[in-house]
Amino acid sequence: MHTEKETIETSPDILIVAENRADIAAREALLDRAMGPKRRKRSSEKLRRGRRPSEGLALIARTEEGSLVGTVRLWDVRLGEGGPAALLLGPLAVDPSAKGAGIGSALMRQAIAEAGRLGHRAILLVGDAPYYARFGFTTEKTGQLSMPGPYERDRFLALELVPGALDDAKGVLKAAGRKLGASVRKSDSAFGKSDVSPEGAGVSFARPTGRVAL
Repeated sequence: MHTEKETIETSPDILIVAENRADIAAREALLDRAMGPKRRKRSSEKLRRGRRPSEGLALIARTEEGSLVGTVRLWDVRLGEGGPAALLLGPLAVDPSAKGAGIGSALMRQAIAEAGRLGHRAILLVGDAPYYARFGFTTEKTGQLSMPGPYERDRFLALELVPGALDDAKGVLKAAGRKLGASVRKSDSAFGKSDVSPEGAGVSFARPTGRVAL
């Protein structure tokens, strides 16, 4: 699969790979540094809590030295009660020490490419419209859709991977996809977060998804 490159002379090569269970603690620490503790109160969290990310769509960016410097995950949702399937992207985060190196853009492009390769039809997110516009996200198809909690309408964006996938889509987004098992929740309590998603449980994430020269 083709991986787009963004070249910044002073930055090291970054390997984008599927997240595994050993990455959970580092990923959560990165999210805390990048987004703060209030991240768990966002409306998007209601659609993630108690669920695993969509299979094959939990990605991290790692330096050649092994440091985790970026993360993005996509989640299965339904568009309204019994509506069509789609993906909800988030959170996307880059370690503050690595900001400005193009890691977030590389993660986004890889995530979109993987979602398309896996046969998904549309991706939604809540985020900064000018930033996500570069990847094709707009408010054009979200007018009749809503999140299950407070959010800013002009930050509710969508990208069709298949043209027309969101035509006539309406209703409140509903959580879908794989649920966490009780035994898995208990094992994750060692990280101090009972709602942490253990993406590696029972799933192989060994396949690298791309090396990006940043």
